Amino acid sequence: MSDDVVLVDVDERIALITLNRPDQRNALNRAIRRRLPVIVAELDADDGVDVMILTGADPAFSAGVDLKEFGSGAVAEAGEGFADMGERESDGRPPFRGALPPRTKPLIGAVNGVAVTGGFEIALNCDFLVASERARFADTHARVGVMPGWGLTVLLPQRIGVARAKEMSFTGNYVDARTALAWGLVNHVVPHEELLPYTKQLARDIVSNDQMGVRRMLATYDEVTSTTVAEGWEIEDRVSRTWEGPGFDPASIEARREGILERGRDQIRG
Repeated sequence: MSDDVVLVDVDERIALITLNRPDQRNALNRAIRRRLPVIVAELDADDGVDVMILTGADPAFSAGVDLKEFGSGAVAEAGEGFADMGERESDGRPPFRGALPPRTKPLIGAVNGVAVTGGFEIALNCDFLVASERARFADTHARVGVMPGWGLTVLLPQRIGVARAKEMSFTGNYVDARTALAWGLVNHVVPHEELLPYTKQLARDIVSNDQMGVRRMLATYDEVTSTTVAEGWEIEDRVSRTWEGPGFDPASIEARREGILERGRDQIRG
């Protein structure tokens, strides 16, 4: 398994993590799904890093789980591919919920292009998002015929409210960067060429603070929000597992794939 599907560069106590399958719009194949959480955990434990930034190699942040791989029969529960991360639970699940492991350090998402479905969920697992003017967001779980398992039904309503989250999930429509800003999905929208410089400056602002204080604030936010959404995580996990149980047909995903991609291209061009 090649590590170059996820690149890491550390400078000024800031770790830039880049999803690196640009020809596949950074689709989340098993190599990325295994490697990314390991890298996040390693950087979180690195005394030379205070802040992480997650982005994608242009032109996309991530088009989601690799549907070619998924539609070929490589169906797996949410979290499969994280076997490299420590001990697994007694039922075989990874020892954490969502797309990324627990962190003690801030993680900023720098969304440079489309963030779709699984890629959208990874973005939502970041502490906050900065978007390029080229960013687009979509939840196409219902169009693919799968259920979210990385926290979308918990994290998206926290960002934009239940009604808007339902609209995104029920329609599968793309939301552009300016709408995402108005809805509170992202904190800032900047010209594309300014995305990383702007995000790195925010990271420098964080680095300039007392790091024990920053990490305690992060932990406090996590503790406070989890008291109201813990059951939501359990419900989503249960539904996702049941949905992909006996009778689930991976071929149906492959049959829908080209139509989903073409519809997305039309909406992005529009």
